[in-house]
Amino acid sequence: MKLNIKGKNINVYESLKEEAKEKFDRLDKYFNKEEEMDLKFSTEGNLKKVESTIFLKGGTILRAEEVNDNFSTGIDKVIDALVRQIRKQKTKLQRNRRNGESIKFESFENFEEEKEENLPKIKREKEIVLRPMSDEEACMQMELLNHDFFIYLDDQEMKTRLVYKRKDGHYGLIIPE
Repeated sequence: MKLNIKGKNINVYESLKEEAKEKFDRLDKYFNKEEEMDLKFSTEGNLKKVESTIFLKGGTILRAEEVNDNFSTGIDKVIDALVRQIRKQKTKLQRNRRNGESIKFESFENFEEEKEENLPKIKREKEIVLRPMSDEEACMQMELLNHDFFIYLDDQEMKTRLVYKRKDGHYGLIIPE
């Protein structure tokens, strides 16, 4: 797997890059060599944050992040989280990728097959009418409804947009292509 290592507000030293490459080699048994992972290191006060994002063929995204006292422990916990996601999603990933071009499924032979009843089920459907509005109006509407996200039509381009509340209290905007 190819690692794209970046730092946000810090210099990522060669020793940290080498440690990350060495530790993330554990995931090579699950992925083919052409798969890429974005790995970002940042600091939040005295805490160290490690974020990883893997974009698999077919549009599946695996993502994990960990905030800890040091980068080394954060890397280990991110790897554990990714392995849990892969194991949990194994049946779904196999069904969607019958040719196994993204993930090497033979690495999972020691794990029980996931039962169909453990798969997520849609409990409720809701039809909505998308109304044109600005980003600010959508954020205000989301707050009024006390929701974590809100979908709407952009009043300028008349395209679907989604605003959501971030963990840091700010807002995010998703623009589908």
